[in-house]
Amino acid sequence: MTVHDSRSDEETPLLQEERHKKPERTPIPWGQLSILLVLQLAEPLTSQVISPFAPDLIRNIGITGGDEAKVGYYVGLMHSIFFATQAMTVLHWSRLSDRVGRKPVIMTGLFGLSLSMYSFGLSRTFWSLVLSRSLNGALNGNIGVLKSMMAEITDSTNIAAAYAYLPLAWMTGGTLGPMIGGSLSRPTERFPHLFGHNEFLKQYPYFLACAVPATFSAIAFLVTLFFLKETVTLPISIRRILSLRKSKANLTLQNVAGADGPKPVAPITPSKAGAEPLPLRALFIPRVIISAGNYAILAIVDISYRAVLPVYMSTPIVMGGLGLSPQAIGAILSAYGVTNGVLQIMLFSKTIERWGAKKMYMYGITAMLPISALFPIINLVAKEQGYSATVWALLGIQTFLSVPVNFCYGSVFIFITASSPNKASLGSVNGLAQMSVSIMRAIGPALANSMFSLSIDEDHHYLGGMLVYVFLAGLACVALGVGTLLPPKVWTNEEKVSSS
Repeated sequence: MTVHDSRSDEETPLLQEERHKKPERTPIPWGQLSILLVLQLAEPLTSQVISPFAPDLIRNIGITGGDEAKVGYYVGLMHSIFFATQAMTVLHWSRLSDRVGRKPVIMTGLFGLSLSMYSFGLSRTFWSLVLSRSLNGALNGNIGVLKSMMAEITDSTNIAAAYAYLPLAWMTGGTLGPMIGGSLSRPTERFPHLFGHNEFLKQYPYFLACAVPATFSAIAFLVTLFFLKETVTLPISIRRILSLRKSKANLTLQNVAGADGPKPVAPITPSKAGAEPLPLRALFIPRVIISAGNYAILAIVDISYRAVLPVYMSTPIVMGGLGLSPQAIGAILSAYGVTNGVLQIMLFSKTIERWGAKKMYMYGITAMLPISALFPIINLVAKEQGYSATVWALLGIQTFLSVPVNFCYGSVFIFITASSPNKASLGSVNGLAQMSVSIMRAIGPALANSMFSLSIDEDHHYLGGMLVYVFLAGLACVALGVGTLLPPKVWTNEEKVSSS
């Protein structure tokens, strides 16, 4: 007995050290992660490529009738229509990916991106532009699905490090998209020695800029087909789903006719429940609602700022903007993308480890307040000094301050991943979150740019031209309030089990 006690005394401290020792970090699966990042690049590339030339395009198709104040309204509507149609379908795509697998849904989305961008470049009326953007949004459910795959190839020890690269795809798209859109729009005028005699590009001056991301999406389709590994353990073929629905319909008809009913189904055990996607109503629990709600309010804050920025830059100085060309706007947005991408890789994982996901989220949202205040200040300086060094310095400060706002995305993704009741429902949870985000992104650009148009309208000039900036600051304050609902620490598996 004495011997047993001495052994116990000798081993107990070692066991305690084991308990307090940090779990060893799992290596990031770089092969598959790299493919996912390349695939995620397709969407920001296709969405951001139109930003530099969108105001110019709206002016040239003649829908505004020469009224400069209406440009922002139609640009915002063109941006919003993509997210409106995406909101209608993204949850269905994500839930379908839980059943049939991630790859078929991703390939459908990439096909939709490619087709819609070719169509956009060939559009010559406002409504054909709207139709192309609607097709883009309706066929594309990749955002939630790709995030689900990132969570499925990582674990709790390396998910923050992997998510640090998630905004990199968006920042790369935010860099290359405006660069492509600004430099390749109207190529016959910009590069007359190369395209001066090309009648097709004279007739469709924005096709070349749209064809680059469209072709990239087509290549990404092939990469997915041959190199991406499926992460859903037992995907069901679409043919089997359709046959199951048909058999259920036949059983229903048999019951109505008085035939023998279906055989009793064995109850689902806890082990099976954990391996099966939960019904949609089972996902409406506090932690999912809180995570999705914060993602949604972050999205409208960010998209409103992004939508106003190029319109503000292209609006004449005397009307409250900066009067920059599409090429200059593309260069500024590209510089912002480079800065953001580099800082994400260098700092995101470290800041999450030091401050935690919630503090990082709250700090990032707070940065929107000085960002909003800088818009009228920069315009005022430009009116007095022209394109002076002070104007460019203030633009640089505004760009730098917007970096923490993008850190918020990685933070809220961690909360969304942790909020899923089980791993098999992760696609549905991401789809639910993405649906709420798409609704906000559908509202944000149209609302923010409409307010910008009202701000510069000479007949109204609401709040002395400050209406849109008060709106942006107000959104940030609402986001800060909603952010307080997030827990100080991310939910753990134990908390999920106790609350189920």
